[in-house]
Amino acid sequence: MRLGSGTFAACCVVIEVLGVALFLRGFFPAPVCSFSGTEHQTESPAPEPSAGAISNWTKLPPPLFSKVVIMLIDALRDDFVFGSKGVKFMPYTTYLVEKGSSHSFVAEAKPPTVTMPRIKALMTGSLPGFIDVVRNLNSPTLLEDNVITRAKAAGKRIIFYGDETWVKLFPKHFVEYDGTTSFFVSDYTEVDDNVTRHLDKVLKRHDWDVLILHYLGLDHIGHISGPNSPLIGRKLSEMDSVLMKIHTSLLSEERETLLPNLLVLCGDHGMSEAGGHGASSVEEVNTAMILISSAFERKPGDLRRPKYIQQTDLAATLSIGLGLPIPKSSIGNLIFPVVEGKPMREQLRFLHLNTVQLSKLLQENVPSYKKEPGFEQFKVSERLHGNWVRLYLEENSSEVLSNLGSKVRRQYLDALRALSLSLSRQAAQYDVYSMAVGTVLVLEVLALLLLSGPRALSGKAELDVPLPSPAFSLLCYLLPLGLAALHVTVCTSAGGTCYLCSLPWLTAGGVMVLVSTLLCAVLSALTGMFAGGKRLSKNPPQCNSRSSELDLLILLGTVGHTLSLGASSFIEEEPQTWYFLVNTLCLALCHEIYRNCFLGDDCAPQRCPHAGEDFDGVAVAPQGKSPGPDVWELDRASRHPSPLGALRGPDRWMVLASPWLILTCCRLLRSLNQTGVQWAHRPDLGHWLTSPDHKVELSVLAAVSLIMIFVLVQKRCSLASKVTMAFGLLGIYCYRVAIGNLLFPWQQNNKDISKGITEARFVYVFVLGILFTGTKGLLKSQITADDFTVKTVGLWEIYSGLVLLAALLLRPHNLPVLALSLVIQTIMTQFVWRPLRHNAAEVTVMHYWFGQAFFYFQGNSNSIATVDISAGFVGLDAYVEIPAMLLTTFATYTGPVLWASHLVNFLTSEASSGSALSHACFCYALICSVPVSAYIIFVTSLRYHLFIWSVFSPKLLYEGMHLLITAAVCVFFTAMDQTNTKS
Repeated sequence: MRLGSGTFAACCVVIEVLGVALFLRGFFPAPVCSFSGTEHQTESPAPEPSAGAISNWTKLPPPLFSKVVIMLIDALRDDFVFGSKGVKFMPYTTYLVEKGSSHSFVAEAKPPTVTMPRIKALMTGSLPGFIDVVRNLNSPTLLEDNVITRAKAAGKRIIFYGDETWVKLFPKHFVEYDGTTSFFVSDYTEVDDNVTRHLDKVLKRHDWDVLILHYLGLDHIGHISGPNSPLIGRKLSEMDSVLMKIHTSLLSEERETLLPNLLVLCGDHGMSEAGGHGASSVEEVNTAMILISSAFERKPGDLRRPKYIQQTDLAATLSIGLGLPIPKSSIGNLIFPVVEGKPMREQLRFLHLNTVQLSKLLQENVPSYKKEPGFEQFKVSERLHGNWVRLYLEENSSEVLSNLGSKVRRQYLDALRALSLSLSRQAAQYDVYSMAVGTVLVLEVLALLLLSGPRALSGKAELDVPLPSPAFSLLCYLLPLGLAALHVTVCTSAGGTCYLCSLPWLTAGGVMVLVSTLLCAVLSALTGMFAGGKRLSKNPPQCNSRSSELDLLILLGTVGHTLSLGASSFIEEEPQTWYFLVNTLCLALCHEIYRNCFLGDDCAPQRCPHAGEDFDGVAVAPQGKSPGPDVWELDRASRHPSPLGALRGPDRWMVLASPWLILTCCRLLRSLNQTGVQWAHRPDLGHWLTSPDHKVELSVLAAVSLIMIFVLVQKRCSLASKVTMAFGLLGIYCYRVAIGNLLFPWQQNNKDISKGITEARFVYVFVLGILFTGTKGLLKSQITADDFTVKTVGLWEIYSGLVLLAALLLRPHNLPVLALSLVIQTIMTQFVWRPLRHNAAEVTVMHYWFGQAFFYFQGNSNSIATVDISAGFVGLDAYVEIPAMLLTTFATYTGPVLWASHLVNFLTSEASSGSALSHACFCYALICSVPVSAYIIFVTSLRYHLFIWSVFSPKLLYEGMHLLITAAVCVFFTAMDQTNTKS
C-alpha cells in the first residue's frame, strides 16, 4: 500500500500519541492507599495496650473541640503570614502568632502544588498522585477515606463556602454550601465576597459542627500580577479582618459550651515569584498553618520561628480533635502540640492510635514491613506503653511512672516519623506493564520513521508501507498469539493492578495486534533496507558542502538536546539549550551567507544575472531538469537564477546583516523573561515593565508592538482582513486598558477597572471573522483549483487570525515576543530561506527550533507553575471548561503553533513542488518523536530518582502535550498536502 510521506507521518504520530498516553497511565499510578476501603468505618479502634492488666480504654477518645473552622486561603505561602507582609498587613494574625493561644507551623506541600491534590492531602492525609494535576481541571468524587466522610458518618454537620472543588470532591456531604469557580482567575473580589457574605449569618447559628471557608482571591491576584502586586497587601488585610471576625465569634460562643473551639488558618499551596504554582520551589511548597484555640497556652511574647510539619499531618490532627478515626490511607503524624496539654494517658492514647493506623497501612503496602525501622520502633513503643498502663492502673504515681511516660512518648514520636517516612517512599506503585507496552509502541513508531526516512524524503514523497508482505506470513500470525499469551500471564499474576488488564479483552487484543503489526512493519522495513542497500551505491550523493554542514548541525543539535533530557539540571535549564541552538544556527547561517557571497559555492559555480537585474529571491531548477522538492520560486514567471555573489545594493546588505539582526532579537527576548530554575528569581525586563510605576512605559511598548504586528501581518491579507485586523489590535489595547494593565495617552491612571469582557469579546469576533475569511478562501481554491493566489491568501489569513488571538491572550509585556517572532519570520523568509535555497527538511527543522525557543522566550519553563491559566478566561464571565482549556493551551504553546503555521504558509507559497509539505510533515514528526522516545526511556530508568516528581514528571506532561500538538500539526499538514495534490 502506497502512502504519501505526510499521511504516513501523521498516522505514525497518532499511534505515538496513543503509546505515550498508555505510558502516562502506567507512570502516574494511584498513590499508597488502604485496600480495606471505606466500608469498614464502624470497626472497633485499637484498644489501649496493657501488660497483665485489663484496660477499659477500648473506644475512641471523645472530641477535643466543640466546633472546628477551617479557613483555607488559596496560595497562602508562609512569608505572607510570618514575613514582613504579615507584620504589615495582618496585624491581628501576627498578634495571635506571637502572643495568642495558637501554634504556628510551616506546612510543606508535596508537588504537584495545585488545588485539588492539596485538598485531598489535607483531608485524607495521603500523597495524591502526580496525575491529579490534570484531574484538577475537573475534580472527580473522592472515594478515598477522608475526614469529611468520617465526620458526616459520625453525624457532624458541615457547612462549606468557597472553591467548588470541595463540592465536586465531597458531593452530598455538606448540609449547606455555596461554591465558586476556582478557575476564573480574573476575579479576585466577588469570589471572596461570595464567601464572606455568609459569615455573619452562620456565626450566629449553632446548628453546625464544621465550617470550611476556601478563599480564592489571593491566588487569583498572584496569577494576574504576581506576589509583589500592591493588591496582595489589600487582600491580606481583608483576610486578617475575616480571621478576626471568626475568632472573636468563636471566643464569645465558648462561654456557652463545655469544649473549646478550633480555628485553622492554612493554605493549600504557595506562590512562585511569577505568581503561579504547581512545581516544587520553596515559595510554592511552603504554606502557612496556624491552629488557634483557647485550649492552647498563651505565648509569652517570644518570636519563636514556626516549626516545619507536613501538610498531610492535618488529617490525623483533625480526626483526633473531632473524635473520629484517622483516615486509613493517611501517612501523616498527629501534630503533637495540639494535645501536649492533655494528661499523659490521653497523649499516649492519641499517639498509639496514630501509630497503629500507620503500621496497618505499612503492612498493606510493603511486603517486608517487619524489617522497616518504624515498625520495629512501633512494637517497642507498644510494649513500653503496656507497661506504663499497668503501672498507671496500679495507681503508681511515683517519678518512675512520669519518666516512663516521657520515654514512651518519645518512642512513639520517633516511630511515627519513621513510619511516615517509609510510607512516603512507597508513595506510588508504577504500572510497569502499561509503561512497557506504551514504550514499545513509541519505539516502534520511531523505528518506522527512521527506516522510512530515505524513501519518504525522496522526490515523489511516497513510500510503500511495509504491511502487505508480512501480513500473510507466519510471523505476523504468531506474534499476536504470543503477545496475547503474555498478556494473560501478566494479568493473572498482577492481581488486577494493571490498567491494561482492566480493559475489555477486545480493546486489549487490539493493542496487542497493533504492537505486533508495527513490529512486523519494522522487520519488513529492515529487510527492504538491507535488500536494497546495493542500489544506493550506484547513485552516490552529489557534492554539497553547504547541505552537509547544516545537516551536521541539525543532527548534532537534535542528538545533544535529546541526551540532555537525561539530566535533571538540563531539564530545569532547557531554555538555555534552545537559546544556544538557535544562536548556533544563526552563526552557521552567517557563515553560509558570507561564504556564498564572497567565496562562491565550491560545488556549483556561480551564474551572474544581467547587470540591470534586481534580486528578487527567485530560485529555479537547472535547465533540462525537472524541479525537485528542494527548489523554491517566488515569481513563477521568472526563470533566472540569483546567486548570492551577484547581489547588489540594499538587498545584499540585508542578506549579510540578517543573521546578526536575528541574534539581536533573540538577545532582547532573553532579557524580557527569566525562565528555568536557577535564574527565574532574578529581576528581568518583564518584572520592570509590569510594576505599577512603569505602566506608561509598558503602554508605549505594547502600542508599538501592536503596530509592528499589524504592519508585518497585513501585507498579504485581503482588504477586509486588513481592516478587521486593525480593529482587532485596537480592541486588544482597549481590553488591556479596561482591566488596568495599560493606559490611554490622555489618562494619568485608570481608576475604572473592569473585567474587559465586552472588549475581549469584540476581539474574538474579529478573530473569528479573519479565520472565516481565510477558510472561505481555502474552500474557494478547492473549487477553482488554478487560483493559487486565493489559496495562499486564505492560508495567510488563518495565520493572521491566530496571531491576533495570540496578541489577545498574551500578557502585555509579552507582546514584543510576538512582534519579534514576526520580525524573525520575515527576515528568515526574505533574506535566508529564499536566497539560500534551503530544502524542505532544513526549513522545517529551523521552524521547529525557533518554535521551541519562543516557547521559552514567552516565559514558559518545564515547571507547571509558569502555565498562565488567566489566559483561559479572557472574555469569559464564568468558567466554561472546554474554551478555557483550549485558550490556556494555545496561550502556552503560542510559539510552536505560530511557527508551525508559518511553515505551512511558507511551503505552500514558495515551493515549486507539491511534495514539500509532505517532506515537512515527515520531518516535523521525526524531529518530535526522537526526544519523546528517548525521554520515555530516561524517565523509566530514573523513576526512583530523587527529582522524579519535581523535575522529570512535569517535563513528561509537557512532552506529552507537545506530541499531541504535533499530531494536530501533522494532520493539518496532510490535509493541506491533499489539497495541493487535488489542485
